[in-house]
Amino acid sequence: MGPFSEIYGRSRVLQLSNLFYLAWNLGCGFAHNTTELILFRFLSGLGGSASLSVGGGVLGDVWRPEERGRAMAIYSLAPVLGPVLGPVCGGWIAERSTWRWVFWSTSIVDVLIQVSGLFFLKETFAPILLEDKAKIIREKFDAEKGKHRRVLTVYESSGHRSWQRLFRKALIRPFQMFAQEHIIQLLGIYVAFVYGIFYLFLTTMPTIFREIYHEGVGIGGLNYIALGLGLSIASQTNARVVDKIYIYFKKKNGGVGEPEFRLPSVFPGTILVPFGLLLAGWSAQQKLHWILTDIGIACIGAGLILVLQATQTYIVDAFTLHAASALAAFSFFRFIAGFGFPLFAPAMFAKLGYGKGDTILACLAIGLGCPAPVLLWKYGKRIRASSKYAHKGQMDHPLVSRAPSHPAGEKGAVKDQA
Repeated sequence: MGPFSEIYGRSRVLQLSNLFYLAWNLGCGFAHNTTELILFRFLSGLGGSASLSVGGGVLGDVWRPEERGRAMAIYSLAPVLGPVLGPVCGGWIAERSTWRWVFWSTSIVDVLIQVSGLFFLKETFAPILLEDKAKIIREKFDAEKGKHRRVLTVYESSGHRSWQRLFRKALIRPFQMFAQEHIIQLLGIYVAFVYGIFYLFLTTMPTIFREIYHEGVGIGGLNYIALGLGLSIASQTNARVVDKIYIYFKKKNGGVGEPEFRLPSVFPGTILVPFGLLLAGWSAQQKLHWILTDIGIACIGAGLILVLQATQTYIVDAFTLHAASALAAFSFFRFIAGFGFPLFAPAMFAKLGYGKGDTILACLAIGLGCPAPVLLWKYGKRIRASSKYAHKGQMDHPLVSRAPSHPAGEKGAVKDQA
């Protein structure tokens, strides 16, 4: 879906994908057997994937680097806060009603989102906007002069926007970036690990609070609020300082912004994740008060969102024009980890216990987390210089700087876009 948004535009892909998700998510509530449910969930996941890769591209289109950090802080909170709020609501729905209402209730909310999108979700991708503007100029000229005038954008005239080239290039671009871009590989592996821990706790928390603290489904689901508090507090705190940090380092760098100026937010996250693992794991192992386990879980959530916000903004800043494809490649690691970690977690905790199991994860978090931001802070610019897709120079949007400043009806607009 990320590359498709670079062919057909952000808004069209987001809205059609959301409708696709809505249809199959609604169908999940009417599933008659396990096979149907799994199939419908798979198809709804395809539709739901668009916002995760396209959303970062939209932010890269709309906000300047000095403002992008706060926007990304708000955007990146939603995909991880949803899985936290879901079990809180889902626990009570399953206890008081039927599991089918889990899907029907989310479909109702999605209808409201879709209706809002029809009115407020506008196109943001610069090549698409320029193509629309060129079309208006052509039509106006044809109407006034009675003859055809060939007006092309810089992308059409260079051949970069032909649909054949776009399909050939854009649809394989995430896989190329996945294989070739060291920045995506380095950050992707660490973020995948942290994201895997997040999903590991999402799936093991019901067991912890049922078997150790003897809480029911509804009450046990309230412990997800701790994870949500950690995510929200860290996210909102980071949103208020991330752009200030970026501007501070930009001034020190002679007024030139660099993607590496997003990385300071990663450092506290690399400390909070292993600390939260140790506190939550050993509190549960020793059957200490549930509040200590919840504090540890909150620290994991805080560390996750700090790492996710900083790395996603870094990726958008480094690959602005191809941000959607870059995020698609970057996200591939974490989605695989989010799927895989819950599979081995029950066997690991059954054999080692929560204390030793989380200690191993904490050591891995330190080993993976500490080197990544340090290496990119020191060598990130050098790595980007050798990249095919990353920006090498000052952090200005490559498309906005080319966009014409003349109104559509002025002759200068034709000249600027031809």
